[in-house]
Amino acid sequence: MQRWRGLDLLPGGWGRCVVTIGVFDGVHRGHQALIGRAVDLAAAKGVPSVVMTFDPHPSEVVRPGSHPAQLTGLHRRAELVEGLGADVFCVIPFTAEVSRMPADEFAHEILVDRLHAAAVVVGENFTFGYRAAGNVDLLRALGTRFGFVTEGADLVTDDGVTYSSTYIRACIDAGDVAAAAHALGRPHRLEGIVVRGDGRGKELGFPTANLSTTRFAAVPADGVYACWFVRGDGRRLRAAVSVGTNPTFSGRERRVEAYVLDVDEDFYGQRVALDFVERLRGMEKFDAVEDLLVQMHRDVVVARDVLVAEERL
Repeated sequence: MQRWRGLDLLPGGWGRCVVTIGVFDGVHRGHQALIGRAVDLAAAKGVPSVVMTFDPHPSEVVRPGSHPAQLTGLHRRAELVEGLGADVFCVIPFTAEVSRMPADEFAHEILVDRLHAAAVVVGENFTFGYRAAGNVDLLRALGTRFGFVTEGADLVTDDGVTYSSTYIRACIDAGDVAAAAHALGRPHRLEGIVVRGDGRGKELGFPTANLSTTRFAAVPADGVYACWFVRGDGRRLRAAVSVGTNPTFSGRERRVEAYVLDVDEDFYGQRVALDFVERLRGMEKFDAVEDLLVQMHRDVVVARDVLVAEERL
């Protein structure tokens, strides 16, 4: 899969293509259906499929300070899109200038003049152009005018729930990582570098890998979770993960700490990921360290059981 940042990397002699457009944060089950339709349509037409996204998140440009929690960074997003069979992952730098482009200008300059779109596939709630004035109906009209077909795909729902990045962020914010995983089609992943902590876990017999996350990362609600600890080589290890401020020790800094089961290794400096499978309990303040240790032993047992069961599915 080709990865472009901007359209300057467009190859010479670029012909027609099928384009799908969106932020695609999370590449959840709704996004997967949309991208899958674009890939299938492109294959039927014998042209490349282009997945177009934006960076930074448009809301941060239009309303500074409103950047939503991020389910997937661009690198992870590209990996997931590639797995769906797309030919091109195109990131449009979202600037104030882009935000002010009228809808018809966006369609003509980007979709027609640059990408030569034969078809455009978007969700039925898609909006575009200055002040989000463009919608699917306008895109269809512009397609008739400029020579491309527009498909507005139905949103993906299950038991009355419409899968969206907003819904998944709400699940994660509430600690319901199981519901988030169902909507994503895989566990929610948190990525980062392992950094030095205060060493208290090691003193207690539970040495932890402390994850430094990116600024906008969607960190689940405080609590203890069963997670897969994913190394850079893709190897998955079982882990019990604490998210919170360590109230028993009057902590103030919110941390993500992974106790990796059955492995005695220092992961310091490594880039790793945590795949959140199930929330075991909320964060608690214990009156005595001994009570905390008893609960931590219980957490490890439950986390192991959850992950062994998940592995068998």
